[in-house]
Amino acid sequence: MQRPIKASVTGLMILTALSAGCAKKEDRAAQAATRAEQAAARAESAARRAESEATRVETAAQRAEAAAEKAERAFARHTRK
Repeated sequence: MQRPIKASVTGLMILTALSAGCAKKEDRAAQAATRAEQAAARAESAARRAESEATRVETAAQRAEAAAEKAERAFARHTRK
């Protein structure tokens, strides 16, 4: 009678160890997924900031171009006289 009990206890111990190992793998997978989601969110945020900065640079370039054209016209008027 003791032999079946020992076998049952051993079986339960093995099952518990396997379950714990699987749970750890699931935890690692969940942590990896969370890290991947966080990295994706950071990448999206960086892309939005880059797009915003590109818009500001484009606006500044347009202003600089307009100022250059204005200066060119003013210079042309003064050199004609």
